[in-house]
Amino acid sequence: MENNKKIAMFIDADNAPAKKIDTVLSELALRGVVNIRKAYGNWKNQTLQSWVDVLHEHAIQPVQQFDLTKGKNATDMALVIDVMDILYTKDIDIICLVSSDCDFTPLVTRALADGKFVIGFGERKTPDAFANSCSHFLYLDEEKKCDNEEKCEVNLKGNTKLINLLRQAIESVEEEDGWARLDRIGQHISNHASFDQRNYGFKKLSDLFGAIDLFEMKKEGPKSLWFRDRRRGKN
Repeated sequence: MENNKKIAMFIDADNAPAKKIDTVLSELALRGVVNIRKAYGNWKNQTLQSWVDVLHEHAIQPVQQFDLTKGKNATDMALVIDVMDILYTKDIDIICLVSSDCDFTPLVTRALADGKFVIGFGERKTPDAFANSCSHFLYLDEEKKCDNEEKCEVNLKGNTKLINLLRQAIESVEEEDGWARLDRIGQHISNHASFDQRNYGFKKLSDLFGAIDLFEMKKEGPKSLWFRDRRRGKN
């Protein structure tokens, strides 16, 4: 994975957990250097004290926004304006938005249209519209663990959207015999969907496939893994 990209990170402090900032920065470090780090909020509000405690430690610039109008979040508007300025004035490869707020969905769409890779971070309350619009989205709160392996598999198989995504990815890159190499499956998914297996409680994509008995697996060599839809193997 390339790690020389220039990244601009924008934090909606009203809608993001400060305790997860290390997770965010660690993930971004895999992709490049975070040259711009800004967090938005009314810093006079005591509810943001947890963010105040970590701003200087991580060289994050606090941007003050007073609650000028009741019921309307000035923080969102200030963040959007700054992102648009960055799109036009800075040489940035990746835009990172840390928020669980669906209001930023149009902003993501605009950044994508400008050729930027958009990474989102938020809690599981984040609306699907925002999470799915990002090039890549990672939940900051952990998926609830299954009581046992059997229950975990049932839960995954019942996720129609997930199963269809995996099946379609395999079908798109499979060989004539139905087998598809894992790295090609992963690349195909990342090219058209905001997906991360960690959002389902798995460190590796191979672990996610392995937890669902709808797919067959075979290994070629020390590192090459292949998967096939079991329905294909019955044909």
